Amino acid sequence: MAATKKKVDVTVTVSPKFQIVIPKPVREKLDIRAGQVLLVYAFDGALRIEIPKPISELRGIAQGIRWERSDRDRNDRF
Repeated sequence: MAATKKKVDVTVTVSPKFQIVIPKPVREKLDIRAGQVLLVYAFDGALRIEIPKPISELRGIAQGIRWERSDRDRNDRF
């Protein structure tokens, strides 16, 4: 049986200094600590806040992709 993911919906207010507080249930669920770096960006009209993934998780991401010489422009070379 697949594990279900519990969704946490919370409303926050932007302070006069344009700050927001990440609510405790969200911090606990995502294990966010004080001083931790987060990525913040706008995408498709929404504000996104994400925990950056370590570079080690990207290892092998392109495995199995077949590249041809024509995929790369000659000007790409240094």
